[in-house]
Amino acid sequence: MTFSPLLLELMASRICHDLVSPVGAIQNGIEFAEEMGMDDGAEEAFGLIGHSAKTAAARLQVFRLVYGQGGKDASIKPEDVHAAFDKLLSVDSKVTQNWDPHADLGLNDGPDGFCKVLTATLMLAQECLPKGGAITVTSGDNENTIVTASGERVKIRDYVDECLQLLLPVGDLDARLVHPYVSAVLAKECGYQIALHDEQDTHVSFEISLA
Repeated sequence: MTFSPLLLELMASRICHDLVSPVGAIQNGIEFAEEMGMDDGAEEAFGLIGHSAKTAAARLQVFRLVYGQGGKDASIKPEDVHAAFDKLLSVDSKVTQNWDPHADLGLNDGPDGFCKVLTATLMLAQECLPKGGAITVTSGDNENTIVTASGERVKIRDYVDECLQLLLPVGDLDARLVHPYVSAVLAKECGYQIALHDEQDTHVSFEISLA
């Protein structure tokens, strides 16, 4: 399987979509300060700028781990993933994560790229929690890693399972489905696979295993 121009365009659209809002808010904060004057509008403007800058930086750090070559670096550890994802959740979500990055996660000694795949799967779990909730990462029963999203109105998007199996034609992808599809491609390149493990009213879980 190769990356088609359409897949690259969708991936760029997804990244730009997620960055436009915080970057635009920084510009709005600057314009607000200019209009109101530094005395009257400085505190509110700088608060908006600071929050937006943190949001953009957090998203970029997670995107770098998932989509960048650096995510495969053997020096990247689960604690780095936990820290990066925690920054993203703290500014960008009603979701929390409750897992120990120093614990046995089932695939700690797998091929390089586990942390890239883990971060991608955490993003998948976050997208299942539109009303908020919690994400856990645990060791499975068969040398695998289970990432679980639990909360109110948990829902996995249609066709995500097909994307993870690389069964959905690239021409049928959109910006909402490009992440699970690209995650499956990147996982395969690293020697892993991501699969839908369990889907219930209260939780959805994904399994990371060796390919």
